[in-house]
Amino acid sequence: ELERLFSYWRRRIFLTLWVTYGCFYLCRVNMSIALPSIMKEFDYSRTDMGAVGSAFFIAYAIGQFINGQLGDKFGARKFVTFGIVASSLLNIIFGFTTTLLGMSIIWGVNGYFQAMGWSPSVKTLANWFPQRKRGRISGLYGSSFQAGSVVSWLLAGWLCVHYGWRYAFWVPAVLFLPCGLHFYFRCRNSPEEIGLPSIEQYERQKEKGTRTNSTFESNSERDEHLGFAFTLKQTFGNPMVWCVGIAYLFLGFVSFGFLYWVPSYMFEVQKVTISNVALRAIVFPLAGSLGALVAGWL
Repeated sequence: ELERLFSYWRRRIFLTLWVTYGCFYLCRVNMSIALPSIMKEFDYSRTDMGAVGSAFFIAYAIGQFINGQLGDKFGARKFVTFGIVASSLLNIIFGFTTTLLGMSIIWGVNGYFQAMGWSPSVKTLANWFPQRKRGRISGLYGSSFQAGSVVSWLLAGWLCVHYGWRYAFWVPAVLFLPCGLHFYFRCRNSPEEIGLPSIEQYERQKEKGTRTNSTFESNSERDEHLGFAFTLKQTFGNPMVWCVGIAYLFLGFVSFGFLYWVPSYMFEVQKVTISNVALRAIVFPLAGSLGALVAGWL
């Protein structure tokens, strides 16, 4: 019975998280497709729109640093749902904005709320899956935002061609909002929330091959050290974390720079229509999905 319950809830949690985080990209990479139209309408330069993109990523970095701690405190269900609602509303507001300063501020704030998605979601996955499975699960989960990028670019490209760039922010926002409700009602932060043992207790019981009672003590060991000071000590004092962080910094120069600017490059330099830009550019996230799966397995 316990095995059946864990199997059901793991599938439910993973699929809910996968769909939800993929939907985050509806209100993130839509900017890439809308850039050429925005620059043309307001006669903005690449430097101007680069400032808008930089505002997003600066706020996103700050948000990751802060929201990981807050996600531990409040739990993914409430925290991620709040981020979805806030990001949706900011995308709607962005569609009405007509000044460069306003765009930079709104898109920057959107970056902060977009950062409410990843860290709490990864923590939730860790609560439901044992360490020996986390590589494969992370690889599968990493394909979510690649798939989200594909859907977002195709949708934004179609909307820009038929209705204008503003709808590339309004429509994804309207689609993103119900995703928050879906996530809140479908997700659970940990097995303990529904009366199951913690993943550590469950794995120990499986190893011992003993029967487990229907009620369990909460796993206080896992959470007793949670706190900002403890986290800083464990991360800033760990050279391996620095190595991974620096590597990811340089990876980000390529991946995020490409994601942000390649549609504009195709549109301006290669003279490709916006609709075809979206079709061509999705090769990158599609290949990324395969890379995530292979990397997770390895």
